Amino acid sequence: MTGTMMKRVGAAVAAVAASFALGLGTAGVADAKIHEEPISCTNPAGNLPGGQQPSCQNDTLTQESENQNPAGHAPGGHNK
Repeated sequence: MTGTMMKRVGAAVAAVAASFALGLGTAGVADAKIHEEPISCTNPAGNLPGGQQPSCQNDTLTQESENQNPAGHAPGGHNK
């Protein structure tokens, strides 16, 4: 092989490696969905009952929830 041919092969290998490193060779996409997450319960008087956090275990309680992203944070504009 000549020096010019080696340079071309090296450049091609580098281009393929760079495309994979930059994510051009990946088939999947990120799936960051907003989901509703229980945060607390309230009783009919509007108070927080002891020992019932964060999901309700009684039919007379009201489940309070908020929208969260996969990191567990409430994204702006998605909550009451």
